[in-house]
Parts: sequence; C-alpha cells; structure tokens
Amino acid sequence: MTAFADRLLDWYRQYGRHDLPWQIEPSLYRSWVSEVMLQQTQVATVIPYFEKFIQLFPDIAALAEAPQDEVMRYWAGLGYYSRCRNLHSAAGVIAEQHGAEFPRSYDEVLALPGIGPSTAGAILAQVLGQRHAILDGNVKRVLARYRAIEGWPGQSSVEKQLWSWAEKYTPEQDVAEYTQAIMDLGAMVCTRTSAKCDVCPLMGDCMAFSAGRVAELPSRKPKKALPVKAKRFLIIRNQQGHYLMEKRPPSGIWGGLWSLPELGMDQLVDQAVEKTWQLIVNDYNDLKVFRHTFSHFHLDITPCEVSVAPAASAVAEPPQYQWCSDISQLALAAPVTVILQS
Repeated sequence: MTAFADRLLDWYRQYGRHDLPWQIEPSLYRSWVSEVMLQQTQVATVIPYFEKFIQLFPDIAALAEAPQDEVMRYWAGLGYYSRCRNLHSAAGVIAEQHGAEFPRSYDEVLALPGIGPSTAGAILAQVLGQRHAILDGNVKRVLARYRAIEGWPGQSSVEKQLWSWAEKYTPEQDVAEYTQAIMDLGAMVCTRTSAKCDVCPLMGDCMAFSAGRVAELPSRKPKKALPVKAKRFLIIRNQQGHYLMEKRPPSGIWGGLWSLPELGMDQLVDQAVEKTWQLIVNDYNDLKVFRHTFSHFHLDITPCEVSVAPAASAVAEPPQYQWCSDISQLALAAPVTVILQS
C-alpha cells in the first residue's frame, strides 16, 4: 500500500462519511444511481432525490419497466437531464441483456449509456472491491494540488496526467474504502475554496501547500462571456383551468420534460397564439423578467399570462402540446416550476 493511500485511509476511518444512504445496504444498483446523480451535483442536494428515487424504483427491473415520463418526473430539479434519460435507457439494456442484474465486468459497465471510466470504476470498486482508479471532480482537485499539476483538468493533456497519478495511488487492498476516502477528502477538506489544509492527512508532502499555491490549483476553466437569449413563456389557461403545456424533444435543453410554450420576444403574442394553436387571445400581460443560466448561455425569461376565448378546450396542435389538468404529475423544467408556483 502506498503511503498516500495509507494516510488517506487512516483519516477516512476516523473522519469520513460512513452513513450516506447508498452506503446502507450497498448494492451495484444503489451505487450506480447515486454515482449518476452525484455527477455535477453535491451530496446534500442528491440525498432526498436518491431516497425518493429508490423508494419508487427499488431495482433495475422496476426502473426499466417505468415510463420515461414517470422517471423524469422524479428527477426534475436535479438538472443535467441527459443523466436521467441515460439511466433509464441503461436500465432497459441491463434488463434485456443481463437479466436485470447489474453487470460485474468493467467493460460491460462502461458500455452502458451514460457511464464513463470514473463512474464505472467507482461502482465496481465501492461495491465489489475491484481495483479501479476513479477521477471525479473531487479527486481531480486533490491530485492536482498534491502533485502541483498545472492547467485546467478539463484539458486532455492535464486529465491524462491526473489519470496516471490516480492509477498509481489506488491501492491493491481496501479499494472500496479508499475510493470513498479520496472523494470525501475532496468534498470535506480539499475543497475548491477555503481548503482545510491544517487537518489534511496529505499536507506534509502536498506540493501545492508547500508552494503556497492551494488557492491557485487546479487551474480554473478559461472564462468566456456567455451569450444571452430571451424568450416569452406563455401561461395559457382555458376555462376549465387547464394549462397548455409543451413536451420537450427527447434531447437538448430540458429534453423529455414538460415546459410552457415559448415565443421569441419579437413575435406578436396574439397572432402567434392564433396561428400555432388556433386560439383567440382576449388579453395578455408580461410579468417580471428573470434569468436562468445554463452552462453555455443565459436565458432571460418573460412569463406572459395569456387569456384566451372560452372555446379553448380541445387538445392543441401540434401534438407536442397538450392541455394538462394536473401539472403536479408532470416532470417540469425548473423555471416552469418557479413560474407556476408563483
């Protein structure tokens, strides 16, 4: 065992997290769901979603059999919705090709939709103790500081260096504990800001600490100005109190979720509504603009209340639009939830 792993394991056994929901009655399925949810999302945010998800879909068979709309509804709010679509798709593959039993071979796991090398390694290491290195965001930060590796970890040359060190430091024994330990160290001690170096078990030979460069490493992603887009989100209700909703395409922004119909800010509301949905507009009213930021652009949303003629009761055309009586049963895009709740 390397001295790096030895010190890390000693720290973890005393200070690490041992009671996370997916650590209780661990299984490949529970580990897989948690690892996917934890991509780009913090533990505190994931925990209530994980517990509800496992309660509703207790095994792979249940997840594979559930309609995608239902699965998406219980993911709504976690963001990065392609993770959910891939999770549901992979459950179907596992049900069909592996008898609804999560595969135990690294190559088979890696072949599943939405699973990369680090996620595959983490699942098999934590549950089965197989020796696989991992390299999630927390681990990248720990290693970049410990070895004083220059550059943004998203660059292929930098990531290659980090993978090399991750492989070197992963021990032959106690792999499950080590895998959780290095993730915990990054989440609890070697944090992005205000790192707690004074309690870090690796401080003695951390190159970034020795050089006084902890705050500098790892290097930040080069910034670029995000473009700004603007849309009206139409709040259209008929006399029965049903909302006109749009089912988003399966891929792209909010893929597979339900949203409010959108218009460009330069479009005339009454004309567009009549042309698209054959509805007569009595009146409309723009509400306060708010901004929703994606990873690659800002979206300035203007909610717009639209009053339509009493005849508006039929299912709207095109077919991706529907009158919905109970929106609480829909998987809604996050800004839509904000609009409708307010």
